[in-house]
Amino acid sequence: MGTLALTFVLMLLGIWTAVGGYGLTCEGRWPICDGAVFGLFPANFGSFVEWFHRLVAMVVGFAILGTTVSAWRAGSERRVVAAFALALVLTPLQIVLGALTVTTYERLILATHFASALAILALFAAGTVWTVGRVPSRDRLVGIAALVLAPATLLTPGVVIAHTAELHVLFNALALGGFLALFVASLAPQRSDGPTRLAAGGGAAAAAIAIVVGRVRLDPTGQATVAAGLAVAFALAVATLWLSRRTDAGGSVGLAGS
Repeated sequence: MGTLALTFVLMLLGIWTAVGGYGLTCEGRWPICDGAVFGLFPANFGSFVEWFHRLVAMVVGFAILGTTVSAWRAGSERRVVAAFALALVLTPLQIVLGALTVTTYERLILATHFASALAILALFAAGTVWTVGRVPSRDRLVGIAALVLAPATLLTPGVVIAHTAELHVLFNALALGGFLALFVASLAPQRSDGPTRLAAGGGAAAAAIAIVVGRVRLDPTGQATVAAGLAVAFALAVATLWLSRRTDAGGSVGLAGS
């Protein structure tokens, strides 16, 4: 659970670093930054933000490694170990892509970097859910998703209001929260849950696409794509809630058993 939370925070910190232009303050120096003693004492606030982002990224990398090793040594379920191990395999790719976002600023690199981070987040969410064994009811999860996706859609960059770095972080926090809630809801096994799984999973996929596009396309086409993707995710969250109430009574759901 802790590694999942750290990964979520790291993604938001990375977004703040990018939209604030703080990564550029290090003048392409990677993995160090500007300032004295190999960049350990950043010269200004911007370089501190980039330096701190790299520090948190290192901590998260070690947390992913530790969680994976612990799950394997504890004899966790094969699917749990596989999810954590795949996230661990993607981590070095994230490091390389993170360096390229500083030294070679291109849309494809940015999109791949964020998509990979989103995949790691999803893998850890799955592994954590399977490890914990119980999650809130699907009704509650999709209800949360709908509540955060509605304002996220309205906060799509440039659609209603101009974005500051802080608003951009808030937008992504809401969108990522909606994605996670729908993704976890798609994992919860319940009776006659085929359609609800499909609706929740589809909503999570729509939110993921919107989030990635929102990182690389801020022109009118990109804004329309993001808003449409989040609106679809919201609609599918509502559809999941309707389907779930038809087939399940609600309450907590056991993941290890029935």
